[in-house]
Amino acid sequence: MKDKIFSLDNQLKFIIPSLIGIIFFIVPIPYNGEITIPIAILSSWLQGILANQLTAIMTIIITGTAILTLVAKFLHHSPIDVFRKPSFVNNLLNVSWFWVIVRVFGAVFALLTFFQIGPEAIYSEYTGGLLLGSLLHVLFAVFLFAGMLLPLLLNFGLLELFGTLLQKVMRPLFTLPGRSSIDNLASWLGDGTIGVLLTSKQYEQGYYTKREAAVIGTTFSVVSITFSLVIINEVGLGHMFVPFYLTVLAAGIIAALIMPRIPPLSRIKDTYLDEKQDKITEEIPAEHNTFSWGYRLAVKRASKSDGIGTFFREGSQNVLDMWMGVAPVVMAFGTVALVLAEYTPIFQWLGVPFIPLLELMQLPEAQQASETILIGFADMFLPAILISTAESELTRFVIACLSVSQLIYMSEVGGLILGSKIPVNLGHLFMIFLLRTIITLPIIVLIAHFIF
Repeated sequence: MKDKIFSLDNQLKFIIPSLIGIIFFIVPIPYNGEITIPIAILSSWLQGILANQLTAIMTIIITGTAILTLVAKFLHHSPIDVFRKPSFVNNLLNVSWFWVIVRVFGAVFALLTFFQIGPEAIYSEYTGGLLLGSLLHVLFAVFLFAGMLLPLLLNFGLLELFGTLLQKVMRPLFTLPGRSSIDNLASWLGDGTIGVLLTSKQYEQGYYTKREAAVIGTTFSVVSITFSLVIINEVGLGHMFVPFYLTVLAAGIIAALIMPRIPPLSRIKDTYLDEKQDKITEEIPAEHNTFSWGYRLAVKRASKSDGIGTFFREGSQNVLDMWMGVAPVVMAFGTVALVLAEYTPIFQWLGVPFIPLLELMQLPEAQQASETILIGFADMFLPAILISTAESELTRFVIACLSVSQLIYMSEVGGLILGSKIPVNLGHLFMIFLLRTIITLPIIVLIAHFIF
């Protein structure tokens, strides 16, 4: 008797949306002399069209979010159902007081930056101006297209297929389920923000444990190839992109092998967001091989998907969740981090202990290099800018590689993670950043000495 799961209709429900999702999020294509993915191209196109309006749009979104959050908080016990009963709007706006305060600060920083009033340290082109006038433009466009199209990856069986096929690689090497490979590919070829978004959504839907979500979000939300090219060009070594990126990959893989096995990531509970949920089994029945079982799970998942209306409703909710849930956090934490980096010597002081280590590693201009070691926690681009005046190509190469390998930076990925439901806090992020620095620095320096 023919298995009803494998009807032509169900198989097409899996194959067609999944192929479209792969094309948009994963397939690299050449564009304007670069290699990127269609989602990134759509994002750039929209930014070009709305270039003169996006700063105002993001100010309205961030300020509106803060106002609506305050309204929801004070009306929580009122008879207005939308603010009391569990719903998408209630979950989005009725947050804890900590996040209420963060959203209010994000709105204040956005308004001061937009109108260029108050302390210049907040709205300068290197702090709030950089975030509101540049980074948040990117996030607006990426969130719009990625959020709308994300169900193509999540809801039609693609994760079930890849999860089964790659579990024998991801689980023993990185202590992760096979489905995380999709997050990693989307980050690597597209953008780390897409990886964080994918991870957060799968965690909320019960596909990752707290520990798995934290590991993926902080270990595999890597910088895209495109942005890596910007970094290496900034330090004047664009002609060395291939050895640069191979060095970053080598350091990143070694860090990914180590980080999940040491604190703080190893101490995060291996339970789900709903702690009563049973652990997802990865066992393959005896009558199936890896592919046949993965394909069966994929088609079964696709068969349960609803119509086009549900697709667009979920996509729209994803977009609002990111615009209103994440953008204010990036503005708040990013501004504070960049103000500290630009107007205080705190990161220079923190870099002093690295001077003897860099001298021991025979890195030229160790003092200048030390000032860039930890400043990347504020923004990934800052180390490349500060080291670009160094005479030594070896030193510029090392700092460029390190800034990408450190991964966590508060002006984007760090702020996104804090704004998501991924269970890590600011202390976790700084510790992970520091550990990644300690692990990857010797590897990068060793490879650099071979190259130069």
